[in-house]
Amino acid sequence: MAEPVPGRAPRPPHGGNGGQPAAKAGRIFQTAATAAGRTRDRRSTEERILGAVGEVLAREGFGAIGVNSVARHAGVDKVLIYRYFGGLPGLLRRWGESGRFWPRVVDLLGDDPDAVLGLPPAERYARFFEHFVAELRSRPLALEILAAEVVERNELTEILEAEREAWGEEVLRVLGGTDLAARPFLRDVALLLVAGIQYLLLRSRRLAIYGGIDLRSDEDWRRLVASIRDLAVVAFAPAPAEAARSAPRSAGDPALRPRPRSAGTSRRRS
Repeated sequence: MAEPVPGRAPRPPHGGNGGQPAAKAGRIFQTAATAAGRTRDRRSTEERILGAVGEVLAREGFGAIGVNSVARHAGVDKVLIYRYFGGLPGLLRRWGESGRFWPRVVDLLGDDPDAVLGLPPAERYARFFEHFVAELRSRPLALEILAAEVVERNELTEILEAEREAWGEEVLRVLGGTDLAARPFLRDVALLLVAGIQYLLLRSRRLAIYGGIDLRSDEDWRRLVASIRDLAVVAFAPAPAEAARSAPRSAGDPALRPRPRSAGTSRRRS
C-alpha cells in the first residue's frame, strides 16, 4: 500500500471519491423535484383562482367581482392573483380564454377536429352549429353573463366581449376559409345564427315557448339543428351556372340532339 505523501490529503478508497459526485447528483435531483413541485402547486393554485371567478359570478353577480372576493373564494392570498395574473384584468382575460365561460373553437370541432375540418363545407357548417348549441345549452353561467351584458357594462363584460369577437373571427377562419370567402353572405348568416341561438337560450331562462318551439325541449332543439343543416346544404350548393356545367346531361337535352345537316353538305349518292 502506498504511503501518503506529506502535506497532501489522503486519497479515498478505490471506486470512491469522497461521495462528492453522488452528493451533487442528489442535490440536482432534489432541486429539480422541488421546481416540479412548485410548478404543480402554481398550476393547481391558478386553477383554484380561475374556478373562483365563476363561483363569485354565480353566487354574487358582477358587482362582487374583485381581487379580494376571488382570493377569498379560492382560499389564497390576494398577492398570488397579482403574481400569477398581473391583477384583476389579467385574471378575467385568462378566465375568458380558459373555456369556462365560452366554448373554445377547438371544443366545437368535437373529439376529432381534423375529421370535422375535412368534411364537405355544408356538413362542416352544420356540425359546428350542432356543437355550438349543445355547448351553450350546458353553460348556464354563460347565459347569465350574456343576460347581464344587456343591462350592465363593466370591466368583465368588456373583456369577455373582446374575447368573443376574437372567437368569431377564429370561427370564420377555421370553419369557412375559402368557402365563406366565395360566399360572403354566409358570414352574415353565421352571425345571425349565433345571435339567434343566444337569444333563444336567453329566452329559455324565463319562457319555455317561443314561436311554438319548446326552448327547454331536447327534441325541439334537435329540430332546430336539423333546420340549420338543411340551410347549410342549400347555402353551400353550387351556383346555378356552376351546377349547369357540372350536372350530367340527359338524353332529352337539346345539346345532345344530332345537329341538322347544313345546306352545303354533300349528299351521298344512291
